[in-house]
Amino acid sequence: MKNASQIINSIQSRPQFSKLSYYKCIKIVQSMFTPAIQRMINFAYIKNRTLFFVFNHPVGKQEFDNSIQSIKSALKFLMPQECKECDENLFDDIKAFVTHTPKKQEEEFKEIMQVYKERSSGNFEINVHDEKLDSLIRSIQEIIKSRK
Repeated sequence: MKNASQIINSIQSRPQFSKLSYYKCIKIVQSMFTPAIQRMINFAYIKNRTLFFVFNHPVGKQEFDNSIQSIKSALKFLMPQECKECDENLFDDIKAFVTHTPKKQEEEFKEIMQVYKERSSGNFEINVHDEKLDSLIRSIQEIIKSRK
């Protein structure tokens, strides 16, 4: 009887699911960066043997540029096992750029209209000398009395 990790590994080894191992490799490389840089990475992909990281803020790219040489040298010295399994030379270079498209909200908030029970009974005095204002207050008073 196979356990869950063995089943997942056997599925990933099939040719139609070979891209899953690429994403696993990308996640391993992404984990080599500091947590602050990891939070600013929108997504990553491989194109033309170059690993691209897409950042949502220019500061993330700047920090990435500062630490990329150490990551590249570490990857040349020792490539992670997940990257060796999918392709020995999966990517030759690592680059980054900043996207200026807004990040989609994970949850859309619905506008909720709250209706409160009227606490006033409408029994109050109106001491206003202006006729327009007096008629407005009386109409509000009538609405309150009709809802009670």
